[in-house]
Amino acid sequence: MDPAGQSPEEMYSVWALPPEPARDRLGSIMAGLRAAHGGPAFDPHATVVGAIRLCRSAAIEALRAAAAGVRPYTARVAGVARGDFFYQCVYLLFEPTPEVMKASDHCCGHFGHQRSTPYMPHVSLLYGDLTDEEKEVARKRVEEMDKEICAMQFEISKLALCRTDIPRTKAWGHGNWWRPTTLRGSD
Repeated sequence: MDPAGQSPEEMYSVWALPPEPARDRLGSIMAGLRAAHGGPAFDPHATVVGAIRLCRSAAIEALRAAAAGVRPYTARVAGVARGDFFYQCVYLLFEPTPEVMKASDHCCGHFGHQRSTPYMPHVSLLYGDLTDEEKEVARKRVEEMDKEICAMQFEISKLALCRTDIPRTKAWGHGNWWRPTTLRGSD
């Protein structure tokens, strides 16, 4: 921290953290995909607030305030999909229920985050620059590894702040996130 008490601005995102059983299940799928297709390791998460530049103290305060106004909510898998971006190579798409969308909107408001695209709730399973054919193979592999994945649902009750201005070849997650905060829903 500098003498004025302000840390430099860094890039953060807010992640919804799946509970232990879901995290383990997702982690197993992710490890299988990385073994077959490469890509960096990262912790299972659903991005609630995309990249925003703040100093650490402001980011932590925004997380606390946001979490205080969101009740735990259910995330339901709608399907396995493939995307057009490195960070959305292969992912589980969530049903965009009102509670899922409201949680993200609420948190974005506390962080002053303006989305450039509509919110798409999901959990990425593989990061990478694959061809469309390779992505489809990976997508199908998910359904083969876990035949019940499209029926998966779990409660989101914790948010975490993750520093995301690190090279994409490095792992995102445990070493880069902190302040897991339990949702309290006191709106």
